[in-house]
Amino acid sequence: MDLQLAGKTALVTGSYRGTGRMIAHALAAEGAHVGVHGFARTAAETVAHEIHEQGGAASALEGDILTDDGAAQLLRETQDALGDVDILVNNYGTADAGSWATSETPDWIEAYEKNVLSAVRMTRGLMDGMKAKGWGRIVNLGTIGSTEPAARMPHYYAAKGAMATMTVSLAKDLAGTGVTVNLVSPGLIRTKEVEERFIERGRRKGWGDTWEEVEPHVLKEFMGNLTGHVPCPEEIADVVVFIASARSGAINALNIRVDGGTTALVT
Repeated sequence: MDLQLAGKTALVTGSYRGTGRMIAHALAAEGAHVGVHGFARTAAETVAHEIHEQGGAASALEGDILTDDGAAQLLRETQDALGDVDILVNNYGTADAGSWATSETPDWIEAYEKNVLSAVRMTRGLMDGMKAKGWGRIVNLGTIGSTEPAARMPHYYAAKGAMATMTVSLAKDLAGTGVTVNLVSPGLIRTKEVEERFIERGRRKGWGDTWEEVEPHVLKEFMGNLTGHVPCPEEIADVVVFIASARSGAINALNIRVDGGTTALVT
């Protein structure tokens, strides 16, 4: 399937690591010129170099999107490197530990800054350019916790819940402009850090010493996953790239859960 991304420009926030890195790679593999964002340029340069090595187009960009000034810097660098942006992937966010008993007011504010306002700043800076062109894709990264929040990390899930409602509000604001807005919500993702954490847990509980031995226990104890495997970052990236493509024009204002069926809800 030709996703018609050749010649498109895309900015992926927080793409210096993790799932954002995979999204940047996947967009570049489809022919998009990708802005790789990092809070430090060296981290972004590493991923941009990886993409260049694979024959793709990428530019390393820097900016602290937790502040207005830092977001403005990133927007300037994006314009200089990419020109008008066709695709914005608001990937950056953090799931910081906390609880109702321990998370104080500054923790709640910080969660909102990281997971909501960082995306708001970039969206407001780029949406008018998309509207002027009559085409654009805004893809926000959420979590299944906005559908089924846990008791732990309430500040994080509340912030991601705001991201979900923001997605629908923005899609309505951009109705008829050719710009779509969607939320892609992963569950547990099989990152290197997740593997290491559960392998260590598996050793303590006698499950085994490898991911292959530990994964069935992770699925049973933590997830209720219907597919039999923990989704990989590449699988999240594949969904994001399709939603960012010209082939997804009829998909708008949706919360698309990529969790192996963990939530398994009729909505």
